[in-house]
Amino acid sequence: MMDSLARSRALWNRARFVLESDEVIAQILDRGELAAWRDLYQMARVDPRLRARIRRIVLTVPVALPHFWLAALASLGEAVDLSAPVPDYYEATSP
Repeated sequence: MMDSLARSRALWNRARFVLESDEVIAQILDRGELAAWRDLYQMARVDPRLRARIRRIVLTVPVALPHFWLAALASLGEAVDLSAPVPDYYEATSP
C-alpha cells in the first residue's frame, strides 16, 4: 500500500516517505497523485492519530484542496466543521 506514497512526485525533495513527518503528510496532501491520496486515505481509515494530524494540517497549512480532505475525514467518521476557515492556498502561494 505504501508503494505509491514512497514513489510520489510530491516528495521530490525527500529521500523517503516518513509517515511521522507532518511536513511529508502536507506535501502528499498538497501535491500527491491520486494513488498516493488513496493510500493515505486507507491508512487514515484505521489510524485515528493520522486522521487528527491530517485535520490539523488542513486547518493550519495552505494545501490545494482543504475542503476535499475535510470531507474525506468526515466520511471516515471524524467530526469536522466543513465550514471551518482554512488557510488561503492561493494567497499563500502568489507573489
